[in-house]
Amino acid sequence: MKSPRIGIIYKHKHKPARIEAGKLVKWMQDRGIESISEEIKVQEAIYSCQEEKSRIPKTVKFLVVLGGDGTLLGAARRIGHHGVPILGVNLGGLGFITVIPLKRLYPAIEMMLASQLKTEKRVMLETRVIREGQEVCRTQVLNDIVINKQALARIIDLDVTINNEVLTTFRSDGLIISTPTGSTAYNLSAGGPILYPTLEALTLTPICPFTLTNRPIIVPDTALIQIMTGKDSDESVIITFDGQVGFDLYYGDRVLIRKSEQKVKLLIPPDHNYFNILKSKLMWGAKNYNRHADH
Repeated sequence: MKSPRIGIIYKHKHKPARIEAGKLVKWMQDRGIESISEEIKVQEAIYSCQEEKSRIPKTVKFLVVLGGDGTLLGAARRIGHHGVPILGVNLGGLGFITVIPLKRLYPAIEMMLASQLKTEKRVMLETRVIREGQEVCRTQVLNDIVINKQALARIIDLDVTINNEVLTTFRSDGLIISTPTGSTAYNLSAGGPILYPTLEALTLTPICPFTLTNRPIIVPDTALIQIMTGKDSDESVIITFDGQVGFDLYYGDRVLIRKSEQKVKLLIPPDHNYFNILKSKLMWGAKNYNRHADH
């Protein structure tokens, strides 16, 4: 029986990730498993809407990501949207979606190869930018889409419709459109709600709204969201994808956002508990947390 081909993506310019990727390649070679590895950048924003390419073919059976959540987001846009199951190994900070700690890497790999891990499908968003009747940008994200001003300390007017019905004009520093997976990212920092990651819903969260009645809103993931900059928004506006890729918007551009036909498959241990992750990462119930935070 032919061994599966495994892809390995690791964080750019991160020595621990590079070392662990080398060890993993060697471990697989010793067991007759073919692998192909790639180092990807996720920290420096790319101002482009071209499809992000990967040297790892979409035909690999599994993809192992060594880094943090940012590295996994980059991997999802490059290859994960093709349906390749992803095992996220946390070498970073919070790790809401890279749930495997480094010390459990090899037991998790063995479980992966034995098909003993659970597969959790996560919603992606597809964004299209229409300019003068022509599509000038199309991309998919796992976490979120953010529209805001490039100038500091300026308010932006964003006219929003849901399924062709007018919702409101958000006057704020920007607007976050988030998947359930991305609800613990920028959305959470901006005061948005946390959604269970497999929930069939999306959130729209204004960033520092000028009008206090502009609040976050949850909509079904079947919704078609259209956003246009208001007439008073004559300065440069940028849309960012997963906080890693950016694209300039101009007055008159229409941004269309809807659930992607593709989903990302995350591999998680059978004993994985999302609420335990929240309690651990957000320090809920931690004794003396407030006292320690003051120092």
